[in-house]
Amino acid sequence: MIKYDRFELANGLRVLVHEDASTPMVVVNVLYDVGARDEDPKRTGFAHLFEHLMFGGSVHIEDFETPLQLAGGENNAYTTNDFTNYYIQLPAENIETAFWLESDRMLSLAFSEKSLEVQRKVVMEEFKEHYINKPYGDVWFKMRELAYKQHPYRWMTIGSKLSHIEEAKLEDVKEFFFKYYRPANAILVVAGKVTTDQVRALAEKWFGDIPSGVKYVRRLPNEPKQHEARKLTVKAPVPLDALYKCYPMAARVDPGYYVADLLTEVLGSGASSRLHQSLIKEKKLFSQIECYHTGSNDPGLVVIEGKLIKGVSMEAADQAVEEELEKLKAAPIAEKELTKVKNKTESAIVFEDMSVMNRANSLAIYELLGDVNMMNTELQKYQAVTADEMLEASRSIFDPLNSNTLYYYSEK
Repeated sequence: MIKYDRFELANGLRVLVHEDASTPMVVVNVLYDVGARDEDPKRTGFAHLFEHLMFGGSVHIEDFETPLQLAGGENNAYTTNDFTNYYIQLPAENIETAFWLESDRMLSLAFSEKSLEVQRKVVMEEFKEHYINKPYGDVWFKMRELAYKQHPYRWMTIGSKLSHIEEAKLEDVKEFFFKYYRPANAILVVAGKVTTDQVRALAEKWFGDIPSGVKYVRRLPNEPKQHEARKLTVKAPVPLDALYKCYPMAARVDPGYYVADLLTEVLGSGASSRLHQSLIKEKKLFSQIECYHTGSNDPGLVVIEGKLIKGVSMEAADQAVEEELEKLKAAPIAEKELTKVKNKTESAIVFEDMSVMNRANSLAIYELLGDVNMMNTELQKYQAVTADEMLEASRSIFDPLNSNTLYYYSEK
């Protein structure tokens, strides 16, 4: 059981406190309810660009890193399609440094052409290095566009086109900041060697006077139900042929999410999974294969991906995957196998909660999902999944008319 306290400031900032006296450290985590799905289709990559801009200095603090290092702290951030998260870890006695830094950049960034140009170049280099020049780097540009036709999950957090970052203007950046980076659209989590009274006082002192902004209300287009198998073939200078298949699945707070999550464990998580045992160990068709899901807040994707052994035809590999899916759809999973994947999931959840940084991150995400107590109740939802629900979900998810398949051929 993870204990926490929750309160809100008058400006709408939601604050969660998790006390843990066993550590000398404290984590200050600020999550903003904005991700790549909230971008203009003609100006994508802004949420991720902003992650970088937030380290470029604020109105009163030109240099973010130095005071944090002097306080013995470290920080980082990440952007997803659903949200943007910033976190600082530092000795508990220096906690106010983190409040000072985070509140000042929430108050207002030091908007400048110089900062924008510096961070634009960083993001453009990241785009080129990881998505243009890296083998298989363009896979998810293609897969997302194949699987999503309406929903903004059809582009990646890095953006759909390099030109969108190249052409970003300072006015665009300011508009984005003052729309999304407001207390009414943020969640502050403090975890570690602190007390709720201490955090309440610090939150009021450093964040209380920041204008609340207008709470962002999301109105995204729903992705229409898929009714046809979609397929794409690509050739590129990569070392091995690769097969990618993905299927729409339930949203993060839907009961079907837990069933789909367990299905991915059965199929492709680890050496004892069905796909690994059959297609790598026995049939020797793939050098590696896995099944996972995107974990999206809105309806996401179950993904099967694998690299083929040289000499194996793409059609044979695809057929072998389909055969394993048909086996899954033919009869309920054995109780022993279901118990095994539930135990594995429980271990993963417990292990993740061991770190105070992970606990802070999880509390912020569960608050964003609308029920912070899911932190303590989600395991029960996994344990309640039945073999019949797994069978029904496998037939629904892995319907061939629900499939998106990419044949990624090596030019060699």
